[in-house]
Amino acid sequence: MTVTYTARVANARFGGFSQLLLLWRGSIYKLLWRELVCFLGLYMALSAAYRFVLTEEQKRYFEKLVIYCDQYASLIPVSFVLGFYVTLVVHRWWNQYLCMPLPDALMCVVAGTVHGRDERGRLYRRTLMRYAGLSAVLILRSVSTAVFKRFPTVDHVVEAGFMTREERKKFENLNSSYNKYWVPCVWFSNLAAQARREGRIRDNSALKLLLEELNVFRGKCGMLFHYDWISVPLVYTQVVTIAVYSYFLACLIGRQFLDPAQGYQGHSLDLCVPIFTLLQFFFYAGWLKVAEQLINPFGEDDDDFETNFLIDRNFQVSMLAVDEMYDDLAMLEKDLYWDATEARAPYTAATAFLLQQPSFQGSTFDITLAKEDMQFQRLDGVDGPLGDAHGDFLQRLLPVGAGVTAGGLLGRRLSLMRRKNSCVSETSTATSCACAGAPDGAAPECGCGDPLVDAGLREPEPELPAGPELPVLGPAAAEPFTTVSMPAPRGPAPPWLPSPIGEEEESLA
Repeated sequence: MTVTYTARVANARFGGFSQLLLLWRGSIYKLLWRELVCFLGLYMALSAAYRFVLTEEQKRYFEKLVIYCDQYASLIPVSFVLGFYVTLVVHRWWNQYLCMPLPDALMCVVAGTVHGRDERGRLYRRTLMRYAGLSAVLILRSVSTAVFKRFPTVDHVVEAGFMTREERKKFENLNSSYNKYWVPCVWFSNLAAQARREGRIRDNSALKLLLEELNVFRGKCGMLFHYDWISVPLVYTQVVTIAVYSYFLACLIGRQFLDPAQGYQGHSLDLCVPIFTLLQFFFYAGWLKVAEQLINPFGEDDDDFETNFLIDRNFQVSMLAVDEMYDDLAMLEKDLYWDATEARAPYTAATAFLLQQPSFQGSTFDITLAKEDMQFQRLDGVDGPLGDAHGDFLQRLLPVGAGVTAGGLLGRRLSLMRRKNSCVSETSTATSCACAGAPDGAAPECGCGDPLVDAGLREPEPELPAGPELPVLGPAAAEPFTTVSMPAPRGPAPPWLPSPIGEEEESLA
């Protein structure tokens, strides 16, 4: 049975974990006491031999050996190797639990998609969930010693009611040398297809949903099989075990207390029991024992998974969900907060203080700013309304370089944008510019008739290079050109519309 102590540590308090140190079942003492007694016995035997058996010459040689072992034992990277190994094993242990095939999602889909309150509909639903449970039993008896002891043969599975005798014949007649835990999943698929043909499953979308949940269930069974097949690499386990055992074998000699009269450095105190060496053994060897217990959680240790309990629980709740609870609904009634504008469940006297705590709005809601810090600022740092900075801000976005001074395309765009922005002024509400009524041939006073206001920005028109004249190709060249009437120019655009820069660039060409 899994050791659960969650309720003991629900609230953090002084010495909260100290009450867990006295538990025996599932504790480190139960796992490690044999190794600890063995290590302490060997240490005391060497200490007694050094003190009472060896001669003086042998003692001097043993003392040199002790100093040598104590000096070089630290070269063994015990904590480094052991830490990575235990992290890998714990991660693998939790992932194996996540792969346990639980039928909760599948049974809800079966109850909602396979219809019929008659005996045939009930038979469909119960058989589908029995096939799912059978697949879980077959894979768990392949990886768990506890489940295998409960169902050592297929006959025990038949007698337990997970498989009928006719199904057993089909199962055994299937010619395959591999693990056949997947066979009930195929039966599930075939039976679901038959229910669809009979109309028990009303549409293909429901059938698709049912088979998708089955694939998730079957995938977890397959992952359990692969976790059992692919273990942590043996070389890694061997390296960690050798590192721990060799380190404490060196500590058996290197941590011996020597005669203080000899004047060895660090040996001024003579004790019989190496307290800190025992603590170090307790930590490192206990760490290795943790990995040893968690590397295969499908055994019979105190903290291994309760596979037989899960089989019983899953089989019972799946049958209840698809049989007794099928189409079993309570009468619809208005809830307690039907007319309430703000629904809130009541609190007991022990939790009434929670009502006084404000609801969390976000971490920035407690920040306060001075009034002057909340004013918007112009990007160019000039005083005035924020909207007047549009032209200057646009000018700073466009780089002023050789392209502008030489009258390139970027310079044309900038000059046109300047002119259009200048036209949107106090007189922009008029229907046209003031110079629009000037007579033909008269030069406009405002200069808006010139596409390029700045003469320095004018780009000289390139002269075409002289070359041979093109030959006239037959009589077709003498035909007159077709005259196409151009559309009349449009009137001035309203001031709220964007400037048609592209059209003026075409006129410049």
